Amino acid sequence: MKKQEGILTITGFTEEKLKERGSRFIAQCFPITSEDEANNNLDEIRKKYYDATHHCYAYRLFDGTFKYSDDGEPSGTAGLRILNSIDHFSLTNILVVVIRYFGGTKLGVGPLGKAYYNSAFEVLQKAGKINKTFYNKIFVTVGFSQISFVHHVINNFDVQLKNTDYKDVVTFEILVKINEIDIFKDKLIDELKGGVQIIIEDEIILG
Repeated sequence: MKKQEGILTITGFTEEKLKERGSRFIAQCFPITSEDEANNNLDEIRKKYYDATHHCYAYRLFDGTFKYSDDGEPSGTAGLRILNSIDHFSLTNILVVVIRYFGGTKLGVGPLGKAYYNSAFEVLQKAGKINKTFYNKIFVTVGFSQISFVHHVINNFDVQLKNTDYKDVVTFEILVKINEIDIFKDKLIDELKGGVQIIIEDEIILG
């Protein structure tokens, strides 16, 4: 079965501001690759906006990990609404934080949820977006006389040659799209008449 080929994420930090009945909402989005990166960004935001009433957020990673927080707002009015806006744009590897300064007037559950959703929606609509592809790393080891055959195969695929290590033998470090890994391996074996060592790493790499 064909695997998912990649993800849609954002190109960089973006900010958008919204006012609702006296309350100020500052929406910020960040590209991230891990939970640690999300938490580091959140720590910096809490320090910078230490006087804010709430720091609500959601994030989603390409490995399926996601998390959201209402940070003291009524349950379901903030974090989940922010996550809904992320999913509306089908974005991954992203953190969205909405910082609220309470303006003295309670909004009510419905309008509050709408304010958080709209804040996240507006910043994500504004943000630049990019498709990133899933790759597997493959190590191809051959003798010196076979180098040209490996290059011939590489030139016929949309792969990334990351490194070539020349010792007693030659080892190529290559990134191959996850849905092309089997056909690429078979082509190498066919081209080199089986005289090749191939190691494929399980880790998925975003490129």
